[in-house]
Amino acid sequence: MKAELLAALRNAEDYVSGQELCESLGVSRTAVWKGMNKLKADGYQIEAVSNKGYRLVESPDLLNAEELKSFRNTAWAGKEIVYYDVTDSTNIQAKRLGEEGAPHGTLVVAGRQVAGKGRRGRSWESPEHDGIFMTILLRPEVRPREASMLTLVAAMAVAKAIRAALGLSAEIKWPNDIVLNGKKICGILTEMNTEIETINYVVVGIGINVSNQKFDKEAASIATSLALEGGTKIHRAKLIEAVWEQFEAYYDSFCRERSLSGMKAEYDSFLVNKDRQVRILDPKEPFNGIARGITKTGELMVETETGIRLVSSGEVSVRGIYGYV
Repeated sequence: MKAELLAALRNAEDYVSGQELCESLGVSRTAVWKGMNKLKADGYQIEAVSNKGYRLVESPDLLNAEELKSFRNTAWAGKEIVYYDVTDSTNIQAKRLGEEGAPHGTLVVAGRQVAGKGRRGRSWESPEHDGIFMTILLRPEVRPREASMLTLVAAMAVAKAIRAALGLSAEIKWPNDIVLNGKKICGILTEMNTEIETINYVVVGIGINVSNQKFDKEAASIATSLALEGGTKIHRAKLIEAVWEQFEAYYDSFCRERSLSGMKAEYDSFLVNKDRQVRILDPKEPFNGIARGITKTGELMVETETGIRLVSSGEVSVRGIYGYV
């Protein structure tokens, strides 16, 4: 009942009476009172005034199933939420759920990962309390070769949510990194299970550095966090909801168009390397050029001396000529 109480308090413009809560939740006054005391014990500041009711004054930065559900305002993303205090990887758990038949939009969130990974098999730091580690399970009716565009859809959603919720100028480093002031704050890993020309499911994993104050020696030169870049009072559950609200809109556009044509112009405006020199680290043939934006199917357009070359994500990485971006 805690999730329902929290949602009612958050949706109320002012005080919400105990009687209203009893009627809307179908429980007794005693149950409401006990529920409020449990929330207070968890760290929520709740004001109770006779003849007025209850008012939520302040919420701690908690991450659990009840907190996530209390913020949920999406149509289908996160309709089912699976939360772990600790797990190996939210992508691993989402794939397991996919095999077991979990529905489209199932969201897996963890307080900490012990085997988090990024693109090309790299490890991803997942310290407890400092980040957001989550994966959504999707069952899109698109062809397998179109699924890679979902990484760009997710990147757009994360960058837009950070800008809207925190007022920080998040940008995208194609195809799967979100950056602030030239340093990485978020990585995205998309994996899928297919049969010839049919997708069984896709999982999109997102890791965001939220409250990290330091990074190991290898990551320190390229990584940062929302807190270090000026984000104040960051509430992880609220930011998670903001991401999936944005994701739903971009995902629905992608499914309608079967391409990124509906978000291409906006994506280009968020692209940190747009009209800047980049080095394409293709294992077969590295080359330099100027990034000119994306195509409607998600390739990066790179202008070279011999013309425009289209770069697909796969095993290719993009770097700035003089650094990470």
